[in-house]
Amino acid sequence: MNHEKAGGEVRPWLKRYDPEVPASLDYPEAPIYDLFRETVRKRPGSRALVFFGKPVGYGELGRLAESAAHALGKAGIGRGDRVALLLPNCPQFVIAYYGILMAGATVVPVNPLSTETELLHIFRDGEVKAVIALDLLAGKLESVRDRCREAGEFHLLANTYYTSLKEFMPFPLSLLYPLKQKLPPGARERLSGGGRLTSLLKERPGAFTPPGVDVHKDTAVLIYTGGTTGRPKGVMLSHYNLVVNAMQCAAWGSIAPEDSILAVLPIFHGFGMSVCMNAVVMKGGACILLPRYEVGDLLKSLGRYRPTLFAGVPTMYNGLINHPEFKKHDLTSLRGCFVGAAALAPEIKRRFEDLTGSSLMEGFGLTEAVTAICCNPYRGVNKTGSIGIPFSDVVIKIRELEGDRELPPGEVGELVIKAPDVMLGYYNRPDETAEALREGWLHTGDMGYMDEEGYFYIVDRKKDMIITGGFNVYPREVEDVLYQHPAVNEASVIGVPDQHRGEMVKAYVTLKEGCSAVPEDIISFCREHLLPYKVPRSVEVRGELPKSAIGKILKKTLREQEPQ
Repeated sequence: MNHEKAGGEVRPWLKRYDPEVPASLDYPEAPIYDLFRETVRKRPGSRALVFFGKPVGYGELGRLAESAAHALGKAGIGRGDRVALLLPNCPQFVIAYYGILMAGATVVPVNPLSTETELLHIFRDGEVKAVIALDLLAGKLESVRDRCREAGEFHLLANTYYTSLKEFMPFPLSLLYPLKQKLPPGARERLSGGGRLTSLLKERPGAFTPPGVDVHKDTAVLIYTGGTTGRPKGVMLSHYNLVVNAMQCAAWGSIAPEDSILAVLPIFHGFGMSVCMNAVVMKGGACILLPRYEVGDLLKSLGRYRPTLFAGVPTMYNGLINHPEFKKHDLTSLRGCFVGAAALAPEIKRRFEDLTGSSLMEGFGLTEAVTAICCNPYRGVNKTGSIGIPFSDVVIKIRELEGDRELPPGEVGELVIKAPDVMLGYYNRPDETAEALREGWLHTGDMGYMDEEGYFYIVDRKKDMIITGGFNVYPREVEDVLYQHPAVNEASVIGVPDQHRGEMVKAYVTLKEGCSAVPEDIISFCREHLLPYKVPRSVEVRGELPKSAIGKILKKTLREQEPQ
């Protein structure tokens, strides 16, 4: 095996890099907003954003972000203060994101669909001083604000600003969101006047100079994980982390000013934030924003706006290829399609590539490293079932579960990562930080292996492994077989308690439109493709499966729904 070295580490994957991707990149010692401002300076007349057909140029985007930064500073928000964003994909998110960072503050991106309990936890844990939110969320948000006041937590949500999607839409909002809301006392007053984001954007700072930040130590983004192993915890990402990951993603996908990406992935999530926003903006491309995922709308938008790039999760690609009007839309503008955040079934990859003629590049990432840090090459060898090879300056090793011994190719162990985009740590959680970050290595909790050429494969999450009758079963292997069943649309496998075996393999599936199947049929199909101990003992057919904001099927929710 011909290993190559870089930075003192053995990296067999370097031979598989595309010619234009270097083993190491030169990262500027600058905050992420400096890269944004440089693009604004170079390309003021170019499209930065497209929202329902309405473009926003870089010059306008830069002015609005500076106005927001200046106004936030006048309101007493500065270095280290945390400002939450409760917004879907819309121009206001991008404006506020860079505006908050230019004010020296920390962005706390939050899923707008979070419950009051979830919001209260994030606001308290992250000590959020201000929030910029969609006005449709005013009822829920003002209720949370009142609960903070009742508890004497007056430092939380001291400033609240609302905005509406209609402010940047070329047609009435009611055509898209015919929603009504009930507002608590006083909320209507806060929805007008100084409580509007538009009041911040009216500021004209003139020659604006952002306050200084420490790019290595200051938290630029405090992003909360999905809480798959408990209550969500805040991941602290520095400006340098964000710069590094954006540059890695841009280099890997050869992103250029001529490119455009369709962003239906939420940009309040690390995947969408870095791949669909920071990396594209840094290179001066255009970001086409969709505020919600609906497979029909996504399909029409891909045909209408003709982006050159798209990034999604497996459920999105599965939804596209199974849509009855898929073949009616021209997707030939796409030069690159990336997939991550969850395991991609080989059957979905095969069908998408057969139907579109394009290559679907599976990758891997985690919030603790901003997002993607590994992917199949854009031009090189694309291995089905593999998450690809590490990005520039990223080292991945496979270590045994008990101990730190590095395992040879082909052996399954835990993926550990060393990279310049690895988080500062978990906010106010020193013990969990120490557990995740050990001697410069991030322990991911993901089980996998490396092949002889340096390509990595995820077997499953360590916590998701099922032990039945003394045998180890990795849910992903069973799910890959389920996706081959002609009637199965989506599938998820978990272990449930069993008196005799310790755990029992249970599968949840949804069916394709117009198809029918009973659990016995699906179990019989699995018997033809799996060893007996891996075959699901139980199959539950559902109308839909619980998903996260980015479309990842939630095994945690499925476990919670099981009878105790």
